[in-house]
Amino acid sequence: MNSKLKRTIIAVIFLIAFTWGLSAIAAEYPGKPVTLVIPYPAGGSTDVTTRTLGAIVQKYLGQPLIIENKGGGGSVVGTTLVVSKSADGYTLGTMASGPITISWHMGKLSFHPIDDVTLIMRLTGYLMGIAVRADSPWKTLPEFVDYAKKNPAKVSFGSPGVGTGGHLAMEELAYLAGIKILHVPYKGGAETNTALLGGHVDIISDSSGWAPLVDSGKFRLLATYTEQRSERFKVPTVKELGYNMVMPSPVDLFGPKNLPQPIVQ
Repeated sequence: MNSKLKRTIIAVIFLIAFTWGLSAIAAEYPGKPVTLVIPYPAGGSTDVTTRTLGAIVQKYLGQPLIIENKGGGGSVVGTTLVVSKSADGYTLGTMASGPITISWHMGKLSFHPIDDVTLIMRLTGYLMGIAVRADSPWKTLPEFVDYAKKNPAKVSFGSPGVGTGGHLAMEELAYLAGIKILHVPYKGGAETNTALLGGHVDIISDSSGWAPLVDSGKFRLLATYTEQRSERFKVPTVKELGYNMVMPSPVDLFGPKNLPQPIVQ
């Protein structure tokens, strides 16, 4: 037997064994409870959405789905926890835009938000916007910008954390509008809502966790960061008001790097 044929036979045997191994992994998974990490505190839009999905998915898994909130660092703390786990499918997580924007704009992560994870699927995308309390003197975004121009660094805004989409979107708006405002970071949307309700900040820039409070009349939505107006909330977009910017807010399901494809499927 020549060496080339021998190498071919070995390669075929290896491929068959590898395929059988993957089939066995798929058949056995999950064999125990699966932990799903939410990188924000309880009560925010990512938490509510993920828990709703988890309640539906659990009956198909045949195993308990343990939801674990790990907020902090603009969602980096929870994402880092998932990345550090074994690629066996028993610790997964939801990834919002925070780690990606932080990686590209600030470069302070211990992992790469694309190369060091296994992306499984896009779960959803949030409506990002700017909201104030219902009793705020600003009824429109131009009114807010006009006040901020006349009162530099007097207005504070809350976001889900340093480097998150909500933070960077407001900073970009401030740059384009020529205003100076103070950033107050929190661990997630639930905390930004509480801060605005309590008057600890003047305005918030965040994903759609504010929606129920807008619906109930406690918050007023001034504008959204989307390309087109929201069908639900008939407020103008920031771009429509003359600021050439759009801030999407995707949320993905992911696992550690090198998660076997049968588990991903």
